[in-house]
Amino acid sequence: VLGQGKWYQLLTCCIFGNEASPTGNKRSIFPCLSGDTTTATAIKLATCTIGLQVSYLTWGVLQEKVMTHKYGEGAQAVKFKNSEFLVFMNRIAAFIVAGLYIQITRSGQWNGPFYRFSFASLSNICSSWCQYEALRFVSFPTQVLGKASKMIPVMIMGRVVSKKTYQYYEYVVALMISVGVSLFLTATGSDKHNSTETTVSGLILMIGYMGFDSFTANWQSHMFTEYKVPSMQMMFNVNCFSCLFTSVPLLISGGMTYALAFMMVHPSFATHVGIISLTSVTGQMFIFYTLAEFGPLVFTTIMVTRNMLSILLSCIIYGHVLTSQAALGVSVVFCALFLQIYAKYRIKQKKSQQATNPREQSDTA
Repeated sequence: VLGQGKWYQLLTCCIFGNEASPTGNKRSIFPCLSGDTTTATAIKLATCTIGLQVSYLTWGVLQEKVMTHKYGEGAQAVKFKNSEFLVFMNRIAAFIVAGLYIQITRSGQWNGPFYRFSFASLSNICSSWCQYEALRFVSFPTQVLGKASKMIPVMIMGRVVSKKTYQYYEYVVALMISVGVSLFLTATGSDKHNSTETTVSGLILMIGYMGFDSFTANWQSHMFTEYKVPSMQMMFNVNCFSCLFTSVPLLISGGMTYALAFMMVHPSFATHVGIISLTSVTGQMFIFYTLAEFGPLVFTTIMVTRNMLSILLSCIIYGHVLTSQAALGVSVVFCALFLQIYAKYRIKQKKSQQATNPREQSDTA
């Protein structure tokens, strides 16, 4: 009978999603962090911040090592030159972990049209491509300026995609963090890769990177809000498309064969890739949880700060000198973070007072 077959139901889910999804229950990746009290919210925010920092600081250090470290000894030492394979490994690991989680917990309710998850996947891949290609045309400081300033396009995309409004202090915080991180990153990285000439093509690619990256975060937040998509379902669906979009070029270009052969010859490389994939999975779990709980602006604030800390960690590991300009950038960023905390506290306190005053007036009446 039409409408009762499995293929018909599958096609309906792919196009329209689950009819009950707008009111479906949101399943958290971390059930132990449930609760809406002020203390619970603070614990959740701290957990997200620490989880993202640890995951991506480890991921960044190892990624830098894999892309710059020579494997082998003597004249036979060679560098691994296929970053697309690392992206693919990160995506397929996240896809497998999310699938296992959904299968074990029986939380496979299909919320939202399946094809709409491809938008976030494709935009994420495009942002990564623009980021890599931009280094061919723009200087390193120009690229990190774009990375550090992406909080502004995130807020713009938030207004366009989700019709979200922001407080004035949020614009001030975004600007301060962008300026502070820019000061820090350009101070520590201006001595490298500065021979690449800045061109119009490079600037266009950087604009593309910021636009695609901002769209990814806001589209995922939009899916969370509209369809009540559980975090692990978001992780599974997005990475399902990402595996498809990244594996096909690798297979066609021969990059997959090259990478697997490199792993067989250099076992330490395989270990590094495994750790990178693991931290990428934990990082994505915290990404989706943070987006679902706090939205794209808080997430970007954490990640931009992580960008600064990753450079600081690199300075400690490789003995780079921390200049006065970099120290100034650190101060600006943390001043912005304290301003954000204080402003949110004042706004919440004001709302609490406004909620209390009508009750007092009604009691006296």
